[in-house]
Amino acid sequence: MNLDAHISEGPLAEQWSKHKFNTKLVNPANKRKYDIIVVGTGLAGASAAATLAELGYNVKAFCFQDSPRRAHSIAAQGGINAAKNYRNDGDSVFRLFYDTIKGGDYRSREANVHRLAEVSVNIIDQCVAQGVPFAREYGGYLDNRSFGGAQVSRTFYARGQTGQQLLLGAYSQMSRQVTLGKVEMFPRTEMLDLVVVDGKARGIVTRNLVTGKIEAHSGHAVLLCTGGYGNVFYLSTNAMGSNATASWRAYKKGALFANPCFTQIHPTCIPVSGDHQSKLTLMSESLRNDGRVWVPKKVGDKRHPNDIPEDERDYYLERKYPSFGNLVPRDVASRNAKMVCDEGRGVGDSGLAVYLDFRDAILRDGEDVIRAKYGNLFQMYEKITDENPYQVPMRIYPAVHYTMGGLWVDYNLMTTVPGLFALGECNFSDHGANRLGASALMQGLADGYFVIPATIGGYLADLPYDKVPLDHPEFKKTIDDVQNRLGKLLSLKGDKTVDEFHRELGNIMWEYCGMARTKEGLEKALGKIREVREDFWKNAKLIGTNGEFNITLEKAHRVADFMELGELMIMDALNRNESCGGHFREEFQTPEGEALRDDENYSYVSAWEYKGDQAAPELHKENLKFDNVKLTQRSYK
Repeated sequence: MNLDAHISEGPLAEQWSKHKFNTKLVNPANKRKYDIIVVGTGLAGASAAATLAELGYNVKAFCFQDSPRRAHSIAAQGGINAAKNYRNDGDSVFRLFYDTIKGGDYRSREANVHRLAEVSVNIIDQCVAQGVPFAREYGGYLDNRSFGGAQVSRTFYARGQTGQQLLLGAYSQMSRQVTLGKVEMFPRTEMLDLVVVDGKARGIVTRNLVTGKIEAHSGHAVLLCTGGYGNVFYLSTNAMGSNATASWRAYKKGALFANPCFTQIHPTCIPVSGDHQSKLTLMSESLRNDGRVWVPKKVGDKRHPNDIPEDERDYYLERKYPSFGNLVPRDVASRNAKMVCDEGRGVGDSGLAVYLDFRDAILRDGEDVIRAKYGNLFQMYEKITDENPYQVPMRIYPAVHYTMGGLWVDYNLMTTVPGLFALGECNFSDHGANRLGASALMQGLADGYFVIPATIGGYLADLPYDKVPLDHPEFKKTIDDVQNRLGKLLSLKGDKTVDEFHRELGNIMWEYCGMARTKEGLEKALGKIREVREDFWKNAKLIGTNGEFNITLEKAHRVADFMELGELMIMDALNRNESCGGHFREEFQTPEGEALRDDENYSYVSAWEYKGDQAAPELHKENLKFDNVKLTQRSYK
């Protein structure tokens, strides 16, 4: 299979403009003849639905929440990047491009990343026009702060609620189109399969989560904006409902899955407190602007942090990475936290935590200034831990956060199934092997507001206006497949809950495919996952029926997909005999313990093709070319 990204020729800075000009257009009178299905209404989905409807297309938008306002995008805290250079500190579109390429450890497409940097400046203007309440400086200009992996201040923010405010902006624009009749909303509705007719994506099959009703929906194109698959690890910072079913069904219908093993571990999360937990809580990376990360110098030092004198503290990030200090990228910060805990210098009852200390910032700027910047985050931390971070340091530890892998897409955001597009975290395209902080919001809104509206016309312009009727054989077959799959799940009357199986899967993934991986461990994990899968289909316990509200059935369907995806993630990790970004193979590291890439053999996107339940997936490679940056060993020292 030839993986053609369809990138225009010419200088990098001109490719996006040239591509837009060369893309076919659909005239305004014809746009109303096309129906577009948007699955997911977070930042990517809501912005795409609002913009496409504004252009004149008919949009059907689906979310499994009761309201798009509950999309996981709302949980993003720290900010959104843009190359505005308001601080006059040397930022530029090219510097944002370079930082993102380097931060991803040179495993992403140059053209996609440069486009993201270009579009970033427009996102801020769009959101300000919508009324998003970004923080401002005294003179009225928008404020910026720093994030990991950059030496400039380019992150726009709304206290610690940036994702919420951006989502409300996109939601308000989508709601306007709902009122105008251009967007039809389907809340509490989950996509369970993709309908492919004559090789093209022409619809989806859904389940009403309240009534259990199975329905089909026809369209001229399908946009998946369904987020990432971090919940394959069970414990993650993702919302409980976040899942991979839409992407996985698309994979089984012919869409290649790219770089599945590239998952991001966020260094700034509230540590695990026990087996009772069902998710983890993120503390924004923005806190590392003012908080200092440290552990005791002595092994096993269990004194209260305020009783440990300055000369007995190890500010290890500042010591090892003097240029970037506490603002090193997430994978570097996470790996170093694990290393000091493995040495026995971790803090807290479990020993799996480090301190994030605001003592010096409060002494320097005053508590009121820190409260104005981070007050809601400090309040959230105190509610969860019953510790006051103004008085004692926060305790943090890495946790699964974001997934850089996803459906393979070309420059138009189209997958290998014509008419099926993937936006935001659902695709693989912009972050390489590690996402820099404040880039997820940037990508989601770039894809929805600016990229897909410009590229989808190139596909639709050659597509007839005719709609595929719901009684088409492919729709009937897909509905039957979904009913059979649900029936098989409901027939399971074992003695173990779905959550128990999910926790088992998550433990395997975290232990062997988490912050550190080895060939031996990955091979062991592959066998363990297959054992859990076999046990699931024998001993899982489901209750109720499909014709009702049934959370157990929802979870079982998602966990069954997670188990299959977990296998693919392990295979992908085994295939890549190198360390890069968040994918750290212990066999491949520098003498200083940093990730050691193998650019000669692994400078490619690994794209996996489904070949059947009983067959191994086939690996395809999209070779990555770097004409505008020099491949170097990443250094933040």
